[in-house]
Amino acid sequence: MKSLIEAFPQNIHDAIAIAQSSTIRTPKNEVHNIIICGLGGSGIGAKIVANWIQDEIKIPVSLSNEYTLPAFANKNTLVIGSSYSGNTEETTMSINAAHALGCSIIGITSGGNLKSFCAQNGYDCIIVPGGNPPRSALAFSLVQLLHIFAELGFTSPKHLETMSQSANTLSKSISEIQEIGKDLALFLFGKVGVFYSETKYEGVIVRARQQFNENAKYLGWQHTIPEMNHNELVGWSGGDNRFAPVFFSTGDLHPRNQKRLEITMSAVEKKAGKIYVLSAKGSSFIERSLYLIHLVDWSSYYLCEMNKADIMDIEIIDYLKGELSNF
Repeated sequence: MKSLIEAFPQNIHDAIAIAQSSTIRTPKNEVHNIIICGLGGSGIGAKIVANWIQDEIKIPVSLSNEYTLPAFANKNTLVIGSSYSGNTEETTMSINAAHALGCSIIGITSGGNLKSFCAQNGYDCIIVPGGNPPRSALAFSLVQLLHIFAELGFTSPKHLETMSQSANTLSKSISEIQEIGKDLALFLFGKVGVFYSETKYEGVIVRARQQFNENAKYLGWQHTIPEMNHNELVGWSGGDNRFAPVFFSTGDLHPRNQKRLEITMSAVEKKAGKIYVLSAKGSSFIERSLYLIHLVDWSSYYLCEMNKADIMDIEIIDYLKGELSNF
């Protein structure tokens, strides 16, 4: 896994090359809304990209991590199926439902049933390199989704340029990123991690929690500001030093959310005894997000080492799939 984490900046460049060689046809029917279907390492890319484009795209974008589609899906819906293996059952069932409803469909996959389905039914499908854990292939889903939105005229084509510049910055910052990642892992070790950000970075902190879950075999949770100020903040009345609160500080928040963040950090610190402020670097939303994503990937690797866990082990997921196959 270490080599796969190291490869993240290069994966961004490779993904851009794939995007530039891919053709996305304009849907036959006018698109009134978009649904992105995906789960786990494939689905989180959709959540992050949806955050990135929410102030730009003029039509609704919904995320589906279920077996079924929302009731509003119809011939004017574009459904994007993102499944790294191509065999994620929830995604493939949703894509079949989209086909039956006459939706426009685009696939992102390395192969499997999704690739075959798109080929058999004449749908565009972007093929990415396979063979690795889906959590290590985030760069490919991020880039391909940005490419699809840009090609169809929903967002700026300059986002891929920003991705490329961000990848270069990550490569130059690797020593700093690794050192902060180790420090964060030490803060989390032996405690329950709690990750907070403003809503626009929700995809980033969900990814953080997922990486600590899978890589480090570590439980924790995440929440966003301002929503947590209306409920979870009260829960800290019973908080103590069993918890390791991590606040993602990005410097680009709504002024009132920035103030909420500062007040919340002070209140939580009084209960937990110590907080960790993880500061983003970068000149754009995308660059700051990628910096935090890569830093957390490294931190999850170091925490895995501290926990003496097997970073590649997903035995419990394999058990679940085996039991489901008998259902």
